[in-house]
Amino acid sequence: MTGSKVTPSFRLAYVPGVTPSKWVRIWNERLPGVPLDLMAVPAAEAFDVLRSGSADAGFVRLPVDRTDLSAIPLYTETTVVVVPKDHVVAAVDEVSAEDLADDVVLHPLDDVLGWERLPGRPAIERPATTADAVELVAAGVGVLVVPQSLARLHHRKDLTYRPVTDAPESRVALSWPQEQTTDLVEQFIGIVRGRTVNSTRGRPPTPAQPKSKRAETGGAQRKPAAGKATGRGAGKATGKSPRSAAGGGSKTGRRGKPRRRS
Repeated sequence: MTGSKVTPSFRLAYVPGVTPSKWVRIWNERLPGVPLDLMAVPAAEAFDVLRSGSADAGFVRLPVDRTDLSAIPLYTETTVVVVPKDHVVAAVDEVSAEDLADDVVLHPLDDVLGWERLPGRPAIERPATTADAVELVAAGVGVLVVPQSLARLHHRKDLTYRPVTDAPESRVALSWPQEQTTDLVEQFIGIVRGRTVNSTRGRPPTPAQPKSKRAETGGAQRKPAAGKATGRGAGKATGKSPRSAAGGGSKTGRRGKPRRRS
């Protein structure tokens, strides 16, 4: 249709485990005329989605290649081990990697922790996804170490999890293409960083207003210079009345003797 205007929208990608609902709610309150489209993407594909322009920004897991992407780290997740409810780990509050030495520790292909050395004993095969690994834990094949958000995402009634004190941690960040830092991206960055709706970021500074003459003198009238006061103002300028100034006497001086009546 000739002359029609396309309504702008904001496309936000997010990886498994991230819950963007809080930021989406604030966006809808502040920019009700700009739809926000959510895109759930696997962690391994998130950066390609941003580079291709399929999303304007996304919640990803660090590290981020800063060559062409910008990123704002947001928070670090607790790492946990997912075990059956009847596992010995379920009886304690937390464990160390050494406590898992006798367990088969599953290592899915979409692992996000970046282990230098996986604890425990390796499985015969690596599960394709975290979801597949959780199914194997439920079947009693082994245990799984993941960020807490992924343990919650794949929660099952027959499984539980406990923190692992010395395991690698996953950090979540907001990322976007450096060359595509649009006004809408800036708006979303402000929301994620907690800026108020009245934030001045991106707005031109308010020009300074000229001060009035009264404001420059602090609201007080300027006194005339000494020796230049004339007329009725002379007494006020010196603190003396014109009569006393002319006579040279003091207001508090002694009076002469009264005249005797005849």
